[in-house]
Amino acid sequence: MTTGLSQGEFNIDRMCWLAGISRASYYRHWLDSAPRQAETGLRDLIQKLALGNAHYGYRRIGALLRREGWQVNHKCVLRIMREDNLLCLRARPFVPATTNSRHGWQVVPNLARGMILSGVNQLWVADITFLHLAEEFAFLAVVLDAFSRRVIGWALDTHLRASLAIAALEMAITDRRPAPGGLVHHSDRGRLLIGMPSGKSSESAPRRSALPCWRQRL
Repeated sequence: MTTGLSQGEFNIDRMCWLAGISRASYYRHWLDSAPRQAETGLRDLIQKLALGNAHYGYRRIGALLRREGWQVNHKCVLRIMREDNLLCLRARPFVPATTNSRHGWQVVPNLARGMILSGVNQLWVADITFLHLAEEFAFLAVVLDAFSRRVIGWALDTHLRASLAIAALEMAITDRRPAPGGLVHHSDRGRLLIGMPSGKSSESAPRRSALPCWRQRL
């Protein structure tokens, strides 16, 4: 439908009569469509910004628009992104895996299940988590005493090799010097932790392993 006052030999009244609408409906449609035509440039820019920054939401896209000199509120940006199906482009953040249960190591019984603790150095719990630093990921291996809930050994590095978990365990052994035969070392079924020496972690501190089917929080 034209937005001018006449089209060739037909005036507004004639065109409205042929279309079966009133003059008021015609002008209402024209007033509604004019702003949409004016925002074509804004819509194009929003599409470029959203496709180039797939993890950005409408508020961050709005901030980029204001940097470009556009005076637009977040509701308008949200409407355009919803209409153009740009709100579904967020990418899930990458999270490095610290547990891999698919391995060929033997899984020993879970000795920690049902233990009633009466003091320290009876049950140690090992775990690994990751830290998202400014430029890279780092991995933190810790050993906690389940009775005191204190960190008694830790190691930090940028790799996920068995030496990381062993370094944390050796720190705990050096600090606590547990009596031989009375300590259970509990960890999950990950390749890194289950691949550690299970009979003795050092010549001075024999230990028993407790490797459950799933990680337990203590």
